[in-house]
Amino acid sequence: MTRAELTEKILDIKREKEWSWKHVTDTIGGMSPVLVVGALLGQMKLVRPLAAKAAALFGLSPTEERMLNEVPTRGTSMPPTDPLIYRFYELVMVNGPAWKALIEEEFGDGIMSAIDFDMSFEREPNPRGDRVRITMSGKFLPYRYYGAEQGIPEYGYKE
Repeated sequence: MTRAELTEKILDIKREKEWSWKHVTDTIGGMSPVLVVGALLGQMKLVRPLAAKAAALFGLSPTEERMLNEVPTRGTSMPPTDPLIYRFYELVMVNGPAWKALIEEEFGDGIMSAIDFDMSFEREPNPRGDRVRITMSGKFLPYRYYGAEQGIPEYGYKE
C-alpha cells in the first residue's frame, strides 16, 4: 500500500462513518487539529502514541499504523489547482513582499519558521457573511552570518 492509498482508505472510512474532522481530532488528540488532519492526509507524521490511536479509530493494520509514523514527502504541485488552496498561494504572492518587509523591520534579517510553528483558525460571525480568522505563529530564525569577524554580529537580529 502507498501512503496515498492509505489516505484514501482513511477518507473512505471517515465518509462511511460520517465522522467530522472535529470528531476525529478530538478522539486522537495530542496535538493541533491542523497537524492531526495533515498527518491523516499524508502531509505530516503522527508520533507513535497518536498513530496507535488513529489506527484504533480507523481499524488500520499494524503496517498502516507504522506508515502514519513515517516522515512523509510533503507538499503539492505548484501552483495549486484547488481554489481554496490557491487563494493561500495568492495571498502569499500578493502580500508576501509586504509581510517580508514588515517582519524584517520588526525582527531583523531572518525567516519565520514553518517547523517551529503553530496555526489555528476559527469562524468569525459577520452579518455580511462569516469570515475565517487564521492565526499563525512561527519562531523567528535569524540568518547566521558565517565567518563573521570580531565586531560583526553573528546573527541577523534587528540592530
